[in-house]
Amino acid sequence: MPTSPAQLAPCPSKPNCVSSLATDAAQQVAPLAYTGDPAAAMRRLRAVIAAMPRATMVEATDRALHAELRSRLFRFVDDVDCVVDPAAGVIQIRSASRLGYSDLGVNRQRVEAIRSAFETTGR
Repeated sequence: MPTSPAQLAPCPSKPNCVSSLATDAAQQVAPLAYTGDPAAAMRRLRAVIAAMPRATMVEATDRALHAELRSRLFRFVDDVDCVVDPAAGVIQIRSASRLGYSDLGVNRQRVEAIRSAFETTGR
């Protein structure tokens, strides 16, 4: 599990990964912004991801988390990694498919669903 933003794995050169730390615009997503206590923000994010269908929280701390999400039909596993960056007031996020080449936008949609739920629970 990553422990600092620099330790989020880079996206491979395939269109089945998105990351807030990606340098390729096609793979880039915005980090998750939060205010207040970073540990509370990570607990809130953990609850958001754990509530998603077919999600398994593999490891989670107040600084980082790693979750696996399975596709409904073929049960493919995608990895979601998040690391809090308290200095910037954001949580860096990466979502990537383990197999295949294209994900047909599933990882980007997942990150945006996480963002929407995270922002809603923060109000």
